[in-house]
Parts: sequence; C-alpha cells; structure tokens
Amino acid sequence: MNDLKKNMFVGFIFVSILGTLWHFIYDWSGNNLILGWFAPINESTFEHMKLIFFPALLYLPISTYFLKETYPYIRNALSYGILVGTIFIPTFFYTYSGILGKNYMIIDISSFYLATFVTFYTTYLWSKSNRKINSIGFYLLYLCIFIFILFTYNPAQIGIFIEK
Repeated sequence: MNDLKKNMFVGFIFVSILGTLWHFIYDWSGNNLILGWFAPINESTFEHMKLIFFPALLYLPISTYFLKETYPYIRNALSYGILVGTIFIPTFFYTYSGILGKNYMIIDISSFYLATFVTFYTTYLWSKSNRKINSIGFYLLYLCIFIFILFTYNPAQIGIFIEK
C-alpha cells in the first residue's frame, strides 16, 4: 500500500472514530458553549455535518505534514474532500428520506461513514492525479467554520436546522 493510500485509510479510521465520539462530546462537556460551536448540540442535520467537518479538519495538518513532499496539493485536495463529505451528509439524508418518506437511524448512522469514505476517496483521487489544485477549498473551510459558529446558537428557521 503506498503512502497516499495508507494516509487516506488512516484518515478514514481517524475521522470515523473521532466523529463517532464527537457526537457525544458536547453532552460530555456539560454543554460547554464554545465546544458547541464545533460539536453537535442537537440532532439537526446541520449539527450532524460537524461530525465529519471538524474531525477531518483536525486530520488535515497531519495529512499535509506527511504527504506534502510527494503530493504538494494534498492540503487543497483534502480541503475539497472535507467540503464534499460535509455536503454529502444533508444531500444523502434529504434524498433518501424524501424517497422513502421517513428516515431510519441505521441509514443515518451509515451515512456518516459513507460521507467519511467519500471525503477520503475524493481526496485520494484528486491527490493521485497530481494536478495543480487551487486553494479556494482551503479558504472555504474558514467560511464553513464561521457558518457553523454563526448558526449553532442562531439557527435559521428552515428544515436543516430543525432537530429531528
């Protein structure tokens, strides 16, 4: 297994484990308000996007450190992968629950692991191509952090923010 595949596999495991624990960290912290910006505070779809976003964001510097010599655009590739995986969560949820007419917890849980796979598979494909990848995705991560902080305690009155 080459370094890129190993790193993506480790990233998948890292985010899968940390994201699973991340689901409970706000409650474990005694509902720490600042931690709530980064960890889910309720069962809304929006809050569940944090399960992949922040653990993957924590993995980004690790991946960059180990792969930047061989894959100079790894940071940008993983940035786009994080965005794709994060957007996958609501896209998948609303698609399947719209088709079936309701949601099922086992599918919801499985979708997190599928989104994690999508994150690292997207990153793998873009990194493996060794094409120049722009930094826009990296800077969009900052916008996402701002959006998570803004809407955590001030949610809009639309479906994605409503606790299921």
